[in-house]
Amino acid sequence: MKKRVEILAPAGNFECLKAAVMAGCDAVYLGGYQFGARSFAGNFSNQELKEAVEYAHLYNVKVYVTVNTLIYESEVEGFLEYVDYLVSIHIDALLIQDLGMLDLVHQTYPDLELHASTQMHIHNLECVKVCERLGLKRVVLARETDIDTIKSIRENTDLELEIFVHGALCVSYSGECLMSSLIGGRSGNRGACAGSCRHKYKLIKKDYDKEVELTDYEYLLSMKDLNTLEYLPRLLDCNIESIKIEGRMKRPSYVFAVISLYKKAVDAYYKNEEFKVTKKEIDRLKKIYDRGSTKGYLFYEDNDKLTNTFRPNHMGIKIGEVVDYKHNFVTVKLISDVSIHDGIRILGTPDVGCVLNVFKVNNKIVHEATKHDLITFKVNDKVSIGSSVLKTTDYLEQQEIIKEINSSKRKVLIDGVLEAFIGKPLKLTLIENNIKVEVVSDYIVEESINNPVSFIKREEQISKLGDTVYTFNSFKNIGDEYIFVPIKILNDLRRKAVRLLNEKRLERKTIKRYKYDINYWPNNIIFEEQGFSLKTSNINLVPNLKLFKNIYLPYNIHKYTPYLLSVNYNYPKYSDLILVGDIGGTLYNSYITDVGLNVVNSYTVRLLHGMGASRVTLSYELTDKQIEDIITSYKNRYNSLPNLELVIYGKEEMMISKYNLPLKYKVSGNTYLKDRFGNLYKIDIQNNLMLLYHNKLRKKLDFNKYFNMGINTLRFQVLTKNECNEVINILTKKY
Repeated sequence: MKKRVEILAPAGNFECLKAAVMAGCDAVYLGGYQFGARSFAGNFSNQELKEAVEYAHLYNVKVYVTVNTLIYESEVEGFLEYVDYLVSIHIDALLIQDLGMLDLVHQTYPDLELHASTQMHIHNLECVKVCERLGLKRVVLARETDIDTIKSIRENTDLELEIFVHGALCVSYSGECLMSSLIGGRSGNRGACAGSCRHKYKLIKKDYDKEVELTDYEYLLSMKDLNTLEYLPRLLDCNIESIKIEGRMKRPSYVFAVISLYKKAVDAYYKNEEFKVTKKEIDRLKKIYDRGSTKGYLFYEDNDKLTNTFRPNHMGIKIGEVVDYKHNFVTVKLISDVSIHDGIRILGTPDVGCVLNVFKVNNKIVHEATKHDLITFKVNDKVSIGSSVLKTTDYLEQQEIIKEINSSKRKVLIDGVLEAFIGKPLKLTLIENNIKVEVVSDYIVEESINNPVSFIKREEQISKLGDTVYTFNSFKNIGDEYIFVPIKILNDLRRKAVRLLNEKRLERKTIKRYKYDINYWPNNIIFEEQGFSLKTSNINLVPNLKLFKNIYLPYNIHKYTPYLLSVNYNYPKYSDLILVGDIGGTLYNSYITDVGLNVVNSYTVRLLHGMGASRVTLSYELTDKQIEDIITSYKNRYNSLPNLELVIYGKEEMMISKYNLPLKYKVSGNTYLKDRFGNLYKIDIQNNLMLLYHNKLRKKLDFNKYFNMGINTLRFQVLTKNECNEVINILTKKY
């Protein structure tokens, strides 16, 4: 028999945690105020984290805490102190993105369960094999991973596999998007993504100095939300360990509704029953949150059906059209019911939103209206006749879900035995799985002929577990028939036994803390001379190769691999150094790591050198001071210098995506995204992946400063002949 899959729920705050538990989840993932990739969720204080773990554990629900941001050198001490605290409150696992912190935590707490965050973009078997080497227990596979790749990975690893099945999708591979960071200074890798992909853009083709707009659609990068309810059996057939619902920024009603549906689907699967989502259930989900739905890359969604170019936010369901507008009063003909306090959006330029606190039918104020009714209400902006009207919040349904959450009676089954013999102390035994507690009262049972406490009354008092997490699976009432026991004694016995059972069930084995070993990974690198490298997609752009100690070109031409490798990708067989941008590439014997590995601290540098990287490229997101901190800390801790590379010139890759925007609109060549400020972001397709480049040229040309810091190689990146000529001029003038 297959092991039952875990249903993993989001918990952005304590209310969402309770909603998830009451809906029937098996585990929750949540974050504290520090180091989590959803810094704008409600999140949990340290005390709340402790209470959350205890609450969840009493319901046999596991708690995974996200520490899945990149950690700068100055933060490492605070990060490890936070991990110490999380271990002390008995969290079940940590989700981590930062490679150096993963290694630090694994060495410090080798018995602590670690999960690779989706921010690590684990998307093929090679990446998973490296995760085995790093001591991970589970990998959260990238949302771009398809069902057949998952099957292949499952057949070739014993690591647990966790798959996103519902919720928001990023257009970029997670961890590989710097768009918000480079444009607005809010880093997605630091939990502060501004959602730049949800903004308006134009698709432009440049023909010399002429710009041609290729589509009227505006939300070109805004992905629909993932919904795999209909396809779930195919995924569960793969024998994965966990299905994950996205939504730490969502309300409790969303969490409860979605988890409840997936639990029904999972229950049906293991009962070999067919599960079909009803129209009522679909509409309920749409009214709670809806951007349009897709089966995603997981089930090979067509490239043209992945995005919602109409609107980037919650759409709800259509309930009618505007038939009249006068002096800020709008009249709508309904095709669906509405009630007071419903949230409404009228589509237009711009959209107009409001809450129906007051509305009329036939000039009378009403609280409800139905299909075909004409309702009139006030709005603050002008709207057009014929505009579609959407219901974005169903007030009555929200109240209904809240009632469902509060009335849900998820209970933990226990067995009980009450022993009541004349002349002996009263004794109550409670058992949950393999945990057993016994409580003996000081009260000695007395005989009573005229006013005995019956077996029924005894069981009735002991069974009063309403304010606890428990209910009896079985109860044995052993003892003499004609006895007297005060009701207060029975109640005290029950309360004491429940309290003791709680304490026993919350006990966890202490995880031992070890010292970080600076020699855990071998230090066999040969320190390199300083010099320059060049990354370009076209060798013909480079008139003077002798200026560079390395030139990186696409793998099918010369020396570098793409950031992300498919499961069937053949690694190079030649002896030249290659440039790798995901951890799967570290299986190769001779390589340099690229910016895609998001290196921001000395621990990550050491790990990558120990895994065979001859040189490590630092993240775009580092300041000069942070670079100095890395080199100083590395030298002080490991008594040697690292081999580091830094990109000092060129257009930075802001995003790498499996979604192909030019393919959707059937265009090729010199294409760009144009934002509302007129900035142009170049689009390039490499190895069937879409790269989006920053509009600003990165120019950090103080060579001596970086060489004096201890950087070995300064890299130029060129996309055009003009950029290459500028680089050649810079180098020939200075050297």
